[in-house]
Amino acid sequence: MTETAATAITPGDLTVERVEVIPVRVPLPRLFQGAHYSMTNRCTLVTRVYTRNGLVSEVYNGDTDAEQPVIAAIIRDEIAPRLLGRSALRTEECWSAMLPPTYDILRDRSLALQAIACVDSALWDLVGKALNQPLHRLWGGYRDQLTAICIGGYYSDDESDVARQIEHYIALGFGGCKFKVGMLSPEQDAHRTRQARKAGGEDFVLMVDANQGFTRRSAIEFARLTSDLNLRWFEEPVQWLNDRLSMRDVRLTTGMQVVAGQSESTRAGLRDLISAGAVDACNADASWIGGPSEWRRVAALASMYEVDMAHHEEPQISAHLLASIPHGTYLETFAPERDPIFWNMLANRRPFAGGEYLVPAGPGFGLELDWDYVERYRAEPAS
Repeated sequence: MTETAATAITPGDLTVERVEVIPVRVPLPRLFQGAHYSMTNRCTLVTRVYTRNGLVSEVYNGDTDAEQPVIAAIIRDEIAPRLLGRSALRTEECWSAMLPPTYDILRDRSLALQAIACVDSALWDLVGKALNQPLHRLWGGYRDQLTAICIGGYYSDDESDVARQIEHYIALGFGGCKFKVGMLSPEQDAHRTRQARKAGGEDFVLMVDANQGFTRRSAIEFARLTSDLNLRWFEEPVQWLNDRLSMRDVRLTTGMQVVAGQSESTRAGLRDLISAGAVDACNADASWIGGPSEWRRVAALASMYEVDMAHHEEPQISAHLLASIPHGTYLETFAPERDPIFWNMLANRRPFAGGEYLVPAGPGFGLELDWDYVERYRAEPAS
């Protein structure tokens, strides 16, 4: 579509006629463990919204495994009927129309929010395609590339594996690593982190992620033991029981920057996290909280508190969000063995070069999916 043609698009042209959702589940080569979780599959949902003028979205969201069929059913049975006949250009109207499935008090609301996120992303993809512009430019266009970091440093019985992992990430083109801690004692995890810094060198961006694994006391001790390692931030350092106050204590006591937000599923929860002074950066996940529309609202709030924005995983979505604003931080993803979807399902995936990632310049999210790969790992028969 040319730019001249794009200007002729009307709300009626982007009337939603059909919504399709395709669950994808890819087995991982081994078990991956953090402080309190483990994974054996990488999952996502491909959402395609079909419009009157023939434009179709091409985007995917999420990594939920066990509840994947529930989220897909919410999209098909509860959200899609509410969107038929509405224009994808009316993003706020559509988002409000999708909200009622979250009102069911007998179901985990986060599942409906994840369903909304899939469709909200697809609607924004259509807006970008209709206007022939990448979303990061429509949303603000602050930058065109981001430093890419690899989520890694997974636990192993082999101590030398830490250095091998970091060297692997550098070979893949990453400029940094979000390193797993919180499963062992502060002393043991500090030792592992020191090995990571040695392997990566001083210019390698290194942050740590405890996945809520430490107590307040042990988090403070870990921060003190690693104070000379120039760690960029300490993510989810403490257990969830009193996390806001405990994270604030870790920040103020140690001076280390604290990041959290991915475990909050609502705008209100993220608001309270930020206003409590608990974080230096908020890593809300658009695919968990209701989509790019909601993430952008949170980003606006964060800017008022001088809090940076990060994003939990989902590079295919986060690249455009983070690049659109001045307080965006790093693009985070995984090595191919941990996220085969990002590395194999995107037919036009851009490589990392010198630690940087160029945000896709195609219209919308700029994604082109490998449909043979989608069909190979489709988690349910085509209807």
